Amino acid sequence: MPNQINDNLTSWASELDDNALEQALRTARLPILAGPVCLMADAHFGLGATVGSVVATKNAVLPSAVGVDIGCGMVAAETNLTGANLPDDLNHLHRLLRDRIPAGVGKGHARDEGSEPPALRELGLPPGSAPELTSRQLATIASQFGSLGSGNHFVEVCLDERDRVWVVLHSGSRGIGNQLATAHIKTARLVAQEEGQVLEDRDLAWLSEGRPEFDAYVADMLWAQRYAWGNREQMMDAALAGLRAAVPNVHETERINCHHNYAVKETHRGEEVWITRKGAIRAGLSDKGVIPGSMGASSFIVRGKGSEASYQSSSHGAGRRLGRKAAFRQLTTDSLREAMTGRAWDDTMAAQLVDEHPDAYKPIAQVMADQADLVEVLHELHQVVNLKGT
Repeated sequence: MPNQINDNLTSWASELDDNALEQALRTARLPILAGPVCLMADAHFGLGATVGSVVATKNAVLPSAVGVDIGCGMVAAETNLTGANLPDDLNHLHRLLRDRIPAGVGKGHARDEGSEPPALRELGLPPGSAPELTSRQLATIASQFGSLGSGNHFVEVCLDERDRVWVVLHSGSRGIGNQLATAHIKTARLVAQEEGQVLEDRDLAWLSEGRPEFDAYVADMLWAQRYAWGNREQMMDAALAGLRAAVPNVHETERINCHHNYAVKETHRGEEVWITRKGAIRAGLSDKGVIPGSMGASSFIVRGKGSEASYQSSSHGAGRRLGRKAAFRQLTTDSLREAMTGRAWDDTMAAQLVDEHPDAYKPIAQVMADQADLVEVLHELHQVVNLKGT
């Protein structure tokens, strides 16, 4: 059950470091709030606002709280296969996935002008910034649609408790989402100075409805969220094609796509508000979601319980326990290899992936126990193939 830290801050996290708490308390003192800030079970210190937080605001949005990977999230597809159907050589399956899904910083597809996927053509350009886009940004939009990126983004093949095969992946709006977000965050800081907003942290600058800067940001943000959703759909289609190249007669039986870095207008407690979920998924009564653990740990398919105390939200993953620099200092490639024993993964990149070590994250079992009032577990997934970019 949650811990009511004060009237404006509620926490589901049994493990919460002092930096994250102080950051959340600053957010909880904002004058634009429409209710308490909610910290999810995976909450940890982040850039702009606490990762694993849900913020309700009235007639305003916080670009830094949405963050720079607008629309980042998860997609999972259940298949008709069981573990016995998978090839003996899982490294071959890993290579098939890597061949179809560009992974890594700045990586994308080589596309000529006019060869964009239909879904991207239907999406169009970000309406708030379209006239200002450079030719390089236009190329980035086209090439990176259907690509993974780096950091904690991944593609996995997993088995659930029934031995059913799932494909799971994590990605967002790629380079263009980052560039749009960065530009609007800078604008919000300038607006804050102009309006005389009293801020404890410049990353808590907000944009109010009625200002052209608000309209431009929201238009680009909603576009980037659609781009991220479509990006995951493209990669999932490619991943399933890779699986079919290894195993004939693969059929997809269910697909779940969900954001966990985004803002949206919703009605809570009888009032229409902006809900910003930074590292949190929607967990309404009818909502299915995907909550991944770290490399080497379980992931979960869940259904929300519709808790209004959390604005119908839950955690988005395990949550970091160590920052990336600290992980490289404290953890080793040998222990990462040991944690990934029995899986097909990017072993040759182990030295670059130490910051994604399971011990750099909170135990996912504890996170799930902390939020038992927010979601019910439908399936527990264990990875057999893990693809990442660096």
